[in-house]
Amino acid sequence: MLPRELGFSLFTLLLLLAGGAAAHDIPRGTLPVGDGGGSARPTVGKLFICRQQTGGGGAQRTGDWMANGSWTPARKPQVDGARHWPGGLAIRLEGTRRVIEGNGLPSHPTGNFPVARNDDAYAYDRNPNSIHTWALRLTVPALPQRADMPVCIPNEVGIALTGGAIFNAIDAMGRDAPAYEIQDSCNGHPQEAGIYHYHDYSPCLNDPSGAAGQHSDLVGYAFDGFGIFGVHGEGGQILRTADLDECHGHEHAVPWDGHVRSMFHYHMTPDFPYTVGCFRGAVERSSFEQFHFGQHGQGMPGGQFGRDREMRAQSPVGMNGLPPGNGMNGPPPGIGMGGPPPGAREAMAGLARELGVDEETVRRALGPPPPDFARAARMLGVSEERLRRALPSPRGN
Repeated sequence: MLPRELGFSLFTLLLLLAGGAAAHDIPRGTLPVGDGGGSARPTVGKLFICRQQTGGGGAQRTGDWMANGSWTPARKPQVDGARHWPGGLAIRLEGTRRVIEGNGLPSHPTGNFPVARNDDAYAYDRNPNSIHTWALRLTVPALPQRADMPVCIPNEVGIALTGGAIFNAIDAMGRDAPAYEIQDSCNGHPQEAGIYHYHDYSPCLNDPSGAAGQHSDLVGYAFDGFGIFGVHGEGGQILRTADLDECHGHEHAVPWDGHVRSMFHYHMTPDFPYTVGCFRGAVERSSFEQFHFGQHGQGMPGGQFGRDREMRAQSPVGMNGLPPGNGMNGPPPGIGMGGPPPGAREAMAGLARELGVDEETVRRALGPPPPDFARAARMLGVSEERLRRALPSPRGN
């Protein structure tokens, strides 16, 4: 294995020879490890996650890049290889919707996965997963709107314009994934279903404006439709988590579909939580349907997300981090014990229209009877009071 600095230089040369845009790295120095970064409420520097990830998995050991609660990215090894893929995205506007389609493969070279025994990375992270295609079709609002309240995030938070998925910042054990896990030269790797993804900023994201000392370009879309931009803010300065809000973003004028609009957007940063800390907009169930699969893109029991497990031992997680059996695969849950009260379906349909989501999303957020209004409020980005006001009371209450 080559040292990270030399390996990255050769990898950049490969990209140039292949005719792609030059990748560029960012100075990160020594960073605090983001362990314990999950939070039950939106908090700057934390992940407002729908359910804490638990169980085995991830890298088996660390090396000299980790010390005293800090890690040094330049010292961390990388997975060898420069394998090319026929990746990319097709993005189009259909009325008020943005449609994003792809095959799940990145448009840049990746390391060789599974990690080979003769790769130095094998001593730290024996990732046995291969990279596979999968049918991506994401539809989000073309002009997303802020929800009343921040919305909690599951494992996956968005799609990069490279075609790779963007996951949240923690691994299957709830640790700082970029600090512990060994990725390739583009800071990516596959999980158990073969989804190639990033947990933090990738030097292979195309951001020529940021490299030129200006505000970063758009590098991806979050699942609420808001844009994810690179690490450079206005004037070209490198942003840190402390510069952003609890969802890891802020609002000012940015280029958007050929216009300049003042709107909320996320930024990647060099430090934890790296990408998206919570969703600022409402998230529709259809945004996550492409993740309801297991190995090689087939259906996974319980409608689970594709999880980031290198050793395959983690508690089952369903849509938005909810456990299977929350009504995902059965009939729609009622509003209260004994079935839905009169007018419940009409009320849910009205609430769905008001929030700009589908009715199924409201049902899944409420869960089985009795409804969990606190959880539904977090998932839908509204207040509990608003939900209770919009929905009829269960029978007997």
